[in-house]
Amino acid sequence: MKGVKAVVHGAVSILNAIPTWIGGAIGIDLWAEVEAWIHDEPGKIEVEVPGGEDPSLVIETTKTVLERAGKNDLGLQVMTRSNIPIGKGLKSSSAVSDAVALAVARLAGLEYGGEEVVQLAVEASIKAGVTITGAYDDAYTCFFGGVNITDNKSRKVLLRKMAPKDAIVLIAVPEKKIYTRSVDVNRLSAVRDLCLKAARLALQEKFWDAMILNGLAVASALDLDPSLILDAVRAGAVAAGVSGTGPAVAAITPPRKMEDVQRTLKDYGEILVCTMNNSEASWEALR
Repeated sequence: MKGVKAVVHGAVSILNAIPTWIGGAIGIDLWAEVEAWIHDEPGKIEVEVPGGEDPSLVIETTKTVLERAGKNDLGLQVMTRSNIPIGKGLKSSSAVSDAVALAVARLAGLEYGGEEVVQLAVEASIKAGVTITGAYDDAYTCFFGGVNITDNKSRKVLLRKMAPKDAIVLIAVPEKKIYTRSVDVNRLSAVRDLCLKAARLALQEKFWDAMILNGLAVASALDLDPSLILDAVRAGAVAAGVSGTGPAVAAITPPRKMEDVQRTLKDYGEILVCTMNNSEASWEALR
């Protein structure tokens, strides 16, 4: 086996874990794809990332997996591509880190299960400085799909459900970017009580109520316009909220209300129309 391709899907937030360590996300059908090939030069790591983005996460994830496998002398070429917008709160870093970890683990001969691959991805994300809490909720959801509520401090899944198949996820993506590492944690800490209430709702399987409350809390903390969330719900969305630390806003919408909700979001930014994802990450050997 000379190469491996791995595919991991994206997610949107139900709960932001920064104020409480309790996070939640739901899988969507955006994707990140990684190809890892054995390099002719031992120990050399070459990385290709799109759009001139910082390659440090891909490099750190590759090194973390090779170190765990005891194969630091293995040379690799790692190439990534994705249709997940970067710096918008749509879990692009978690999806890429998962995909790199999965591809490199298989190429290095690590027979790890999904849980162990996710743990490697989280460790690498912390080392690379792209996350505040480790984003275990995001990494787990990107890898396994579905709806997941997690304790990011202990890295445990508190609740897991299949995502409904009949709902549409509309995502409004403005031009500006917000990288998690640049967020003022103190501002999110100020809405901790609201986020705890959202977490309690989520653990009672009231995911849509939790998403709305969390979204309003995060919007108010980060000076994002909360009216978009309320307008989407008024137009027929069952839930809406800021994904991650934004600026993207996601709305869970019945198909019959899709056009009405789209109209409320269109002035905020580009609209992505997604379905929910319940599929686990996949990989295949390349020769």
